[in-house]
Amino acid sequence: MTTTDTKNVDATVEQVMKCADAGADLVRITVQGGREAEACMHIREKLFKYGYDTPLVADIHFNPKVALRVCDAFEKIRVNPGNFADGIKKFDDLTYENREQYDAEVEAMEEMFTPLVEKCKKLGRAIRIGTNHGSLSARILSFYGDTPGGMVESAFEFARVCRKNDFHNFLFSMKASNPLVMVQAYRLLASEMYKQEWNYPLHLGVTEAGEGEDGRMKSAIGIGALLLDGLGDTIRVSLTEDPELEMEPCSRLALIGTEASDLEIGVDPFEEEHRDFTSFEKRKGALPEAKDEASPLDASKFLHRDGSVHSVVDLKAFDNPDLLYRDLGAKFVLGLPFKDIATSDSIILKELPDASDAGAMLAIKRLQEGEVGLFAPLSELKKNAIKGAVALITMQEFKAGGGDLASLLPQGIENVAFLLSGEESSEDLKSAAAVDPLCLYLKVELEKSRVHISRKFFENIQQSNIETAVLHYVVLDGSERDDIIITGGAECGALLVDGLGDGLVLESPGDFGLEFLRLTSFGMLQGCRMRSTKTDYVSCPSCGRTLFDLQEVTNAIQQKTGHLPGVTIAIMGCIVNGPGEMADADFGYVGTVPGKIDLYYGKEVVRKGIKMDEAVDELVELIKDYDMWVEPEVEEADEEADEEATMAAV
Repeated sequence: MTTTDTKNVDATVEQVMKCADAGADLVRITVQGGREAEACMHIREKLFKYGYDTPLVADIHFNPKVALRVCDAFEKIRVNPGNFADGIKKFDDLTYENREQYDAEVEAMEEMFTPLVEKCKKLGRAIRIGTNHGSLSARILSFYGDTPGGMVESAFEFARVCRKNDFHNFLFSMKASNPLVMVQAYRLLASEMYKQEWNYPLHLGVTEAGEGEDGRMKSAIGIGALLLDGLGDTIRVSLTEDPELEMEPCSRLALIGTEASDLEIGVDPFEEEHRDFTSFEKRKGALPEAKDEASPLDASKFLHRDGSVHSVVDLKAFDNPDLLYRDLGAKFVLGLPFKDIATSDSIILKELPDASDAGAMLAIKRLQEGEVGLFAPLSELKKNAIKGAVALITMQEFKAGGGDLASLLPQGIENVAFLLSGEESSEDLKSAAAVDPLCLYLKVELEKSRVHISRKFFENIQQSNIETAVLHYVVLDGSERDDIIITGGAECGALLVDGLGDGLVLESPGDFGLEFLRLTSFGMLQGCRMRSTKTDYVSCPSCGRTLFDLQEVTNAIQQKTGHLPGVTIAIMGCIVNGPGEMADADFGYVGTVPGKIDLYYGKEVVRKGIKMDEAVDELVELIKDYDMWVEPEVEEADEEADEEATMAAV
């Protein structure tokens, strides 16, 4: 979607060409008024002149008359059912006393929408019925609430008008900034279409996803989960970045979807009795009970109730312990590493140091004293039985030992975790669960369908009443960071959005670094609404309506507020979807007129007309007023850094 002022024909044409050159199959342009509609004629003409026939989509809010004008120029019209006939989103609680009142508004909507349908039918144009979670009409909210079901009905109201006029060149979208809501809405839409025997295309997107790795992760979770289910015909990765930069992650996701379809990945059919796409219910794996809370070696500290992150550590990392501690996200207290809010809960060492390696053994001891758990293969612990370590065993090892842990475990090792492929029999899983393992690592073989094997695995353990926590152990290959984010977000997100999984282990043969894999794991858990370790931002991608530089402002806000886990801040360039899409946010920063900002607390405007150069500081003060502010911690430097600083000073 372009971010230029649509009235600036040359700038908009240039941006459309950049997007097309980067691989865009369609480009959307905001059209908010008559002057913009007039400019669209010239935009289309110039693009044809320059040899670009990329289909253009007009983004319409509030203005049916403008939609009628612009369909003379563009190939598709996107209408928002929440405001096409109902105006700007408000938070007033409107109650419709009876069905007659509701139906009267539907009739008024039909009267306004029908002329556009008739004209598009005549001209051979397409219509996207684009529902947004944050801008449902008061009518829908009154009857259905702020729900995926309401989103589907909102779209179906407009679809019925299209069908009534024998117009079928339309498609649906069900966008939300929350990937869980988005996935549920699309699945529900597809289900309802099956019931109606409809087969209209779907355009996928997570709206207001944000920027950078977080924006890519949210999009990968939402879009990827649906593509791996075989849902979706067009996609957009909505980022607070220059629009042509959306193409690369978008292309990666499209490849995931097309490969899954072409290869027909999956497993033998099985019946799912526990996963319900119409409602979200997390399977909560049982956490180990504390036996000695005062002891850092107590196994209850090795997992986290909101989702665990375990990191695979190479033995060579112990050559520089302080760097290792930092890569694991530890904070330093008096020079010693301790768990912080985004520290790996445990580490997995495939190879243990020799007991005589004093440096490595000391580093492991310090991590354990900082309450970081240690998991290692049974074969390694037999060579060096480190106190407090958890033995990682395979089903083959367990069965070879006759299922007798006492004969398998070295002296001093009390806890085990199983490394499973997901294709074990129910009998094997029951025998493993019977020895009360700390957790199960689900490591699906490469080249097999992680999503489908994992779903079958979870159905199996739920039918067997196995409550052990399950962590997804994912090995991701790729040459760039986006390979890890997009593939990991899609494959793991498809499971976590269904509540299937209690944590992550991300591993890659590539040279991405321990810190990146750890932060990506935490980002995935936060994107799936599991574990919050940093401020969450809902920021729109910018368009021709935007009243300030979104990238610059977003960066300024992040610099000052990025240390507030559990706090959600919405940054909206205009009033169109702003108040609605930020309904789940704690605080909102919304452009209303050029140079002025309104600040929201929840759904309420609390400060209006603030000058741009004062608005970020005012936002910080607002967060403080509502007692959600904490001062950023001053990081304690490690001894090595202190020595380097001293040497530099000398």
